[in-house]
Amino acid sequence: MRQLNSSIPRAAFMAAMLVATACTPFGSGKVPAGELVAGPTVSAPRGMVVSASAIASAVGRDVLASGGNAVDAAIATGFALAVTYPVAGNIGGGGFMVIRLPDGRATTIDFREMAPQAATPTMFLDSAGNYSATIHHDSYRSVGVPGTVAGFELAHRKYGNAKWSRLVDPAVRLAGSGFAVTPGLAQSLAGAIDGSFKAYPASIAAYSRSGRPYAEGDTLRQPDLARALTRVRDDGRDGFYTGTTARLIAEDMRRNGGLITEADLARYEAKERAPITGTYRGYEVISMPPPSSGGIALVEMLNILEGFPLQVNGHDSPRYVHLVTEAMRRAFVDRARYLGDPEFTTAPVEKLTSKAYAAAQRRTIFPGRASISMPTDVAQRVESDQTTHYSVVDADGMAVSVTYTLENGYGLGAVVPGGGFLLNNELGDFNGKPGVTDTTGLIGTDANLARPGKRMLSSMTPTIVTQQGKLFAVVGSPGGRTIINTVLQVILNQVEFNMGIREAVDAKRFHHQWLPDRLFIEQNGLPQGTIDTLKLAGYPITWIGVQGTAHSIRVDPQTGARQGAADTRDRDAGAAGY
Repeated sequence: MRQLNSSIPRAAFMAAMLVATACTPFGSGKVPAGELVAGPTVSAPRGMVVSASAIASAVGRDVLASGGNAVDAAIATGFALAVTYPVAGNIGGGGFMVIRLPDGRATTIDFREMAPQAATPTMFLDSAGNYSATIHHDSYRSVGVPGTVAGFELAHRKYGNAKWSRLVDPAVRLAGSGFAVTPGLAQSLAGAIDGSFKAYPASIAAYSRSGRPYAEGDTLRQPDLARALTRVRDDGRDGFYTGTTARLIAEDMRRNGGLITEADLARYEAKERAPITGTYRGYEVISMPPPSSGGIALVEMLNILEGFPLQVNGHDSPRYVHLVTEAMRRAFVDRARYLGDPEFTTAPVEKLTSKAYAAAQRRTIFPGRASISMPTDVAQRVESDQTTHYSVVDADGMAVSVTYTLENGYGLGAVVPGGGFLLNNELGDFNGKPGVTDTTGLIGTDANLARPGKRMLSSMTPTIVTQQGKLFAVVGSPGGRTIINTVLQVILNQVEFNMGIREAVDAKRFHHQWLPDRLFIEQNGLPQGTIDTLKLAGYPITWIGVQGTAHSIRVDPQTGARQGAADTRDRDAGAAGY
């Protein structure tokens, strides 16, 4: 790692680093900057669900109130999101679930999509042997075998206690009888009709009124999706991976040059995996292992930062941002070098999450100097930010953190004819061309090349935090590679700066991912003095609209109340408790 030229006026930078400046945090929505508003905290004594859709959160809350546990509520919320939040909620995609049981044991469910048996490392090349971004991200070849239904079924079989049909039926009713289109959904669907849906008649039919967009308050009914969900309700996993639904998917693949067969669907398997765990100033962090990179990167960054007096430096001070950014930079280069599907790649997990490794990394961070990310080290590929996260806590203290996705917003944009659900384009998270790594973001290292049955690397970071054996918080976010850094900052805001969950979620965020070598900051996200000092240190800065939507829960240590904070960066989000 090369450091900046020592001719930078270090004394001026160090003087500024000693000034602890603060940013006044406030919530925002996926709306113009002038409309940003603060959000409420919802408190309830027994159970809480927070998601990107207030309708789906209420579905999960009702499951808790009727005796279901947090896993049951998470499953019901996830199926409801497939109806009310189609941009990322899904049965045609996949993701990850972290579970902490009331007795303190923790586990994870990996339901990441898998490559079909016909997949190869060179599957994203055109007939001339050149890499094709269109094939990689915008064709039926980019569709992975969906994992959501299998993942929910595995979680329910091992840890749920409510009747399966009770968990799927609310989504069936929402799809069949319809629901009032919410403001964010109306805006989102209008954009998709003129965008990713245009090439797919089944998508236009499912999400428009004969090509005209739905308006806020209109009733959206999805009869094909209702029938697909009914098959899942009545037949469980088999209602998706065999029979009518599997046939509809395979036929759509054959018509459009996709690779998934009925045999691929029948072969799909969700996996239970041991979580990644770490400690930070007396707190325990429980997160997702590979094929997610989130848990390892999060623990590595926290281990690095534990050696610095962040609270003394001050929230959003120049030194604080410098140290956090450099920790991000180091974790992301390790992510690109080492991580992939654990069935195919052996990552040095123990090393990357160790305190000793973090101490060595810490010694490479110098005051007053931004490191420089070199393209010859490794380049990062694109990863979509259209994912969704939700958090659940029940009356017994069971906690569930779920992040799942279709990859791009609305995935491929293609609804399965007769199935009513959107297909993912998750194979785009595999590396594009073997051996080719360049400054455009293309990466060709072996750990994340496509192969039959392989799961692609992800940044999803569903996380649970405890303190002295007691549940403290449930955190996560969408946002592609920004996910890891959003989760990091929501945790630091609470642990280092004693913010409540609302303030911790609303606070502005920043992001660095090794390459491109830029510091991304939410609009008005840092004090001007901090910005000036960071520029002096050599940080190129790019302003962004919003970073993530961290729908989170905190447990009040005195009263035990569940405090839900729906991130108002997501217009339709809501917390529901009882």
